[in-house]
Amino acid sequence: MSENFNFKIEKKLDGKLGRAGTIHTPHGDIKTPSFVVVGTKATVKSMTPEMLESLGAQVVLANTYHLYLQPGSNIVSKAGGFAKFMGWNGPTMTDSGGFQVFSLGAAFGEHVSKVAKAGEVLHRPEDGGTGDKGKLAKIDEEGVTFKSHLDGSAHRFTPESSMKVQWDLGADMIFAFDECTSPQATHEYQKEAMDRTHRWAKRCLQSHEALDPENVQALFGVVQGGRHEDLRKESATTLAEMKTEKGNEFDGFGIGGSFDKDDMGTAVAWVNESLPENKPRHLLGIGDPVDVLFGVENGCDLFDCVAPTRTARNGSLYTKDGILHITNSKFREDFTPIEEGCNCYTCKNYTKAYLAHLFHAKEILANTLASVHNVYFIVNFVKEIREAMLEDRFSEFKENFLKNYK
Repeated sequence: MSENFNFKIEKKLDGKLGRAGTIHTPHGDIKTPSFVVVGTKATVKSMTPEMLESLGAQVVLANTYHLYLQPGSNIVSKAGGFAKFMGWNGPTMTDSGGFQVFSLGAAFGEHVSKVAKAGEVLHRPEDGGTGDKGKLAKIDEEGVTFKSHLDGSAHRFTPESSMKVQWDLGADMIFAFDECTSPQATHEYQKEAMDRTHRWAKRCLQSHEALDPENVQALFGVVQGGRHEDLRKESATTLAEMKTEKGNEFDGFGIGGSFDKDDMGTAVAWVNESLPENKPRHLLGIGDPVDVLFGVENGCDLFDCVAPTRTARNGSLYTKDGILHITNSKFREDFTPIEEGCNCYTCKNYTKAYLAHLFHAKEILANTLASVHNVYFIVNFVKEIREAMLEDRFSEFKENFLKNYK
C-alpha cells in the first residue's frame, strides 16, 4: 500500500472474521466498519453534503457509468473531481461500471436482482449470459459495448477505459472493472465470467499503474463467483495473489456479484477466509441492515447501497423493529416520531402524521425528510456495530437486533 492509503485493524471478533479498524485516505480517515452513502450522479438524491456530514456519513460513492454519460467524466475532471464538483470534503469511492453492465445486460427486463431468494431456479440465459439478445449491453473478451439509457447512443467500456474514467472522477478508492453475473446463471457461466473478470482485473492493475504511478488512488479488485464456494474461493485467492511485473497489487477488495439471501454470511466468509487480512474489504451493493450485520461478522469493512435513499423516497423507513411504511392509513393521525429515541433531524422535529401528509400530497420535502432518517439509521447502525465490537459486546448486540427487527 502507498503512503496515501493504509488500513489498520484495531479489534477482532473472537472466533469470527469480523474486525474494527481505520482506513486512511488522502481526504480523511474512515472508521470501520462503515456504511458508504451512494451519490450516484455526484449527489445523494434530495440531500446536501452538509446534511450527510451532520448524519455521520464518512464516505460517498459515485457511479462511473452515470457520470461518464452525464455530464461526462471530462467535465467532472475539469471541476477537480466529483467530490469537489458536489462539495463533499471527505473520502470518496467510485464503482467500475460493472454492475451497470449487469443491469443493462443479463438483468435487463428480467426483474432480477443481485441477491437471489431461496429456491430460485438457476439457468443459462439463451444468449449464453452475455446480454446480447434484446439487451442494451454486449460483453466480449475486450470489454462491453452498451447503449446509453438516456438517448440510446452507443458506448464502450474496457478495463482500461474504466480506469481512465475513474481517474478523471478523482475518487480516493476505485474498483477494477468486472462482470457482475445474475444469481440465476449456472456454475458454467459463473466460471466463464469469473475468469474473464480476472483477466480484466490484471489489465486494470496495469492500466492503473500507468495512470497513477504515485498511487494517489487505491485500487480494489472485485471478487466474483456467484453462489458457488469453489468459485468464490478461487476468485479471492487469484486476486489476492495478482501483481504486475513491477510488483503492484490491489490495495483492497470488493466482493461483488450475486448471493443467496438466506446464506449471504456464509458466502462472504468463503471469500474473506481467502483474502489477506491486512487489506480492507468492501461488500458491494448491500444495504439491508441484517445483511450488513452478517457481513461485518464475516469480515467486511465497507458497505454501499442505494437502498436507504431509494426506499425512503418510496415511503419505507428503517426502524429497529423493521421497515415502517409511512403511507399506511394508520399513520395519518400518529403524532409521534418515526422512531422514539432517534436523534436524526426528522425524528427530532416531525411526526409520522406530517410525513404521511407529505407523501400523500406528493410534496418534495417528503423525500428529503425520509432520506435523512434512513441515511442516519444505516450510518449509525453500522457505527453502533463498531462500538459493540470495540467493547466486546457484539454477540449481545447482534442477538438483540435480530430479536426485534422484523
